[in-house]
Amino acid sequence: PFALTMRLAANMTAGHVAILALFSIIFLFKSVVVGVLATPLVVGLMLLEIIVCFVQAYIFTYLSIIFVGASVHPEH
Repeated sequence: PFALTMRLAANMTAGHVAILALFSIIFLFKSVVVGVLATPLVVGLMLLEIIVCFVQAYIFTYLSIIFVGASVHPEH
């Protein structure tokens, strides 16, 4: 379960870091043009991050079920 939790947390944190990097480019260049170009990218990354979070939560749940099932009913 610890490995699954770390995997889920790392995948969700990676999206936040990418969004923060794009927002920091706006303040680094101090330009409205960069802000106009970066904003659609940030919105796209947010949508992608939502999809990734749902997929990762599904994988986490599925693998948890498999691991619990394997520990409760050992194979012969």
